Amino acid sequence: MAEPALRVTSSQTESRPTEPRRRPERARPSSSRQGSAAHLVAAFAAVYIIWGSTYLAIRYAIETMPPLLMAGVRFLIAGTILYSWGRFRERARASGAEWVGATVVGGLLLLGGNGAVSWSEQFVPSGLAALVVAITPFWMVLFEWMRRGGERPSARTTIGLAFGFAGLVILVGPSRIGGEAVDTTSAIILLIGSLSWAAGSIVSRSLKLPGSARLSTGMQMLAGGAMLVVAGAIGGETAQLDPSAFSMRSILALAYLIVFGAIIGFTAYTWLVQNTTAARLSTYAYVNPLVAVVLGWAFAGEPLSPRTLLAGAVILAAVAVITVDRARKGGDGH
Repeated sequence: MAEPALRVTSSQTESRPTEPRRRPERARPSSSRQGSAAHLVAAFAAVYIIWGSTYLAIRYAIETMPPLLMAGVRFLIAGTILYSWGRFRERARASGAEWVGATVVGGLLLLGGNGAVSWSEQFVPSGLAALVVAITPFWMVLFEWMRRGGERPSARTTIGLAFGFAGLVILVGPSRIGGEAVDTTSAIILLIGSLSWAAGSIVSRSLKLPGSARLSTGMQMLAGGAMLVVAGAIGGETAQLDPSAFSMRSILALAYLIVFGAIIGFTAYTWLVQNTTAARLSTYAYVNPLVAVVLGWAFAGEPLSPRTLLAGAVILAAVAVITVDRARKGGDGH
């Protein structure tokens, strides 16, 4: 997954930041629906750079803000904006069953997925967190295989899974592999978070959700944001909360996560779902972690050890093999 910041799931438009809905290349309309070149470049830049940069923004935000409370406020504000857009501009409504579905999906994606990233970045570099999260497509493939009537991975995808596992071992394995050892607890939390994101992606297909993508995403953000705030309070973060200690960098990072990471990134992604091919769109899954690693090194002084570089190359190659193979087959991808 890209930084687990938002998720679009609806009965009409099923756009998935972890791995977009697969559509056969031949089913794409003529160039009139591909969008202008300028719009495509701008939208891809938003998805590549903005979503890739959210890992660094999270690091800056939690320098002076409790991680779970910060994430909760982020999604409550962004969710309110998107929900209001869908409710009042699109005149969309949600039933009780759709609220239940949005709450389940929002909990798995945002409390489990984004909460894990926000908490773990207290102890691991933002670029490393992005590389661990990049394995989410692997869980998606395995979950799809395990469910009743699920699809067995192809030989190409199986090779990608093996390489991805090898890259993960290099990244978070014993220090004797080379370079500094990764905090074990944080690595486990990140793995659990990626599993939670994958589980949320799977169950979202069987739950009733609103037809409006903005309304659905806003509801998921509101539910997930509320759960993050409750989790932060239970974890004792309210005792650490001191608004007078918030740095300007943390405040600006939070604002960036709300406006750019959620709202603008979401808008760009949903436009691309309708105006480009699944194969092209799936490239965000391995570009985002690369952007996160480079930005963490360039702006936060995060180390780029040979271990990290090797593990990153192996993991991103594996993600590329899996996403391209599944896009080529033209299936749902989950």
